[in-house]
Order: sequence, then structure tokens, then C-alpha cells
Amino acid sequence: MAGAEKNRGRALAAAGEELAALLHHTDVEVLLGLLENPSLEETQLCMLLERKNLPTEILEEVARRKPLLKSYRVKKALAFHPRTPRLVTLRLLRDLYLMDVVQITLLPGIPTELKRNAEDQLVSRLPQLPLGQKITLARRGPARLAGALLAEGHSQIVSIVLDNAYLTEAQVLRVLSREKLPPVVVRTISLHRKWSISYNVRLALVRHPLSPLATVLAYLPELTVSDLRELASPGIVSESLRKYLQAEVQRRIRAGEKSARKGDASGPSAASNQD
Repeated sequence: MAGAEKNRGRALAAAGEELAALLHHTDVEVLLGLLENPSLEETQLCMLLERKNLPTEILEEVARRKPLLKSYRVKKALAFHPRTPRLVTLRLLRDLYLMDVVQITLLPGIPTELKRNAEDQLVSRLPQLPLGQKITLARRGPARLAGALLAEGHSQIVSIVLDNAYLTEAQVLRVLSREKLPPVVVRTISLHRKWSISYNVRLALVRHPLSPLATVLAYLPELTVSDLRELASPGIVSESLRKYLQAEVQRRIRAGEKSARKGDASGPSAASNQD
């Protein structure tokens, strides 16, 4: 115990090279002493927080000390540390700059609750953001944020956000599930080189009232009969489109019957005639 107190006292009074060397110490008491050292500078504290093996007790202690958290660099380093307690990071999110919150959502292995909270904060900030920032987020933002930007339907953003590497099919489908959308959203998705070839996205486009008729009709031959029948049920699409769906179902049935007849004609009896 006396040795621990001695080490802590040494850390409390250290300066210069000795203080810099103690930043790499493994003893918790030494590190706690450093946090109380009046000579500890912001840069040195940030170096300490870069240690991935830093004990949780030290991270909690930094979070408790309000004077230390006046530094944005310290706040950010603490929020990004993989061993910072979840509740501490959740509290710090509110004070981080926009792109730093984006970075947190993209960290590998981030807990689901933390990721969702960070995304919620980003989505809630969207209405107040200038166009330039929205364009940046459209390029690099996480899936939920990309989906929210897509749903806004800004003409300068839709094409950009559809190319976002983090945008998922689930988010595109969620956007297309909204009946009220800017027409540019539906039209741009239907023309996009990636999303327009997704079967599920095509189904959603066929359902959507804003989809161009020519685009929908081009998709029909590639849909399964079961999906065509479901879409042709009353109340799902407009009556005019429903007629096209029913006609496509009938065309498939006739084609199937014709194929079956051809198969019969080339069956065992045909083979015996050839003999």
C-alpha cells in the first residue's frame, strides 16, 4: 500500500521527460496520479487516451473530471476509445461535431445501442444542415442517415446518396414504402445501375404509385407469377396497372400451356413414331 501511495505521489509531482514516460505506465494508481498532476497538458492526456489497453477506471475518472472535458480533443478521444463505458460515450455524443458522430457510427464492433443512438442524433440534425454538409453525408454517412437523405428527395443529393457504399437494400425499400415521396426519388432509383436491377427493389417500384408506367411494364416479364398475382390483388396498385398485371399472368399461363403441349408432342409416342 505504501508503495502504491509512493508511486501515485511520484506521478502527481512528475514533470518533463519523467511525466512523458509515466504515460505508458501500467499501474492504475500511477495513472490516477497523472490525472491530478497540474503539469499534465492536453496533448499528453490525449496521448494517454490513445492507449487501447488503458484501464476502464482511468477512462471513467477522465469522464468524471469536468475541467478535463472542456477540451474537445479530450472529449473526442474519450468517446472514440473502445473501452470507454457505453453510458459515458452516449453522454459525449451530444457534444461531438457532426462528422465525428458519423465516424463513431462506422467504427467496427460498435455496440448496436450506441450506433443507433449516434444515427438518431445525425437524423435529428438533418433539417438544420446546409446543403453542402448534406452532400458530404450523402457520400459517406451510415445506412440510416443515407436512407433519411434519400427520403428528403433533394435533387442534388438523390443520385449521390444512391451511390453511398453504406446504403442498404433495406433502407431503399423502406424509402419506397412511403407513398408520399418527391417524384425524383422514385424515378432516380428506377434508373440507378445498382438498385434498379434488385428484384426486391423492382417489386417495390411496381407497387409505388409514382413509378413511371414504362419502367413498371418493363419489369413485369421478370417477376414471378406468384408475385404478379399478389400485386394484381385489389387495392395494391391502380386499376389501370392491375389490368397489365392480369394480362401478364394470362400470358404466362398460355405460354406454360403451350410449352407443356410441345413437351407432350415430343414425348414417348413421338419417339416411337421415329422408330
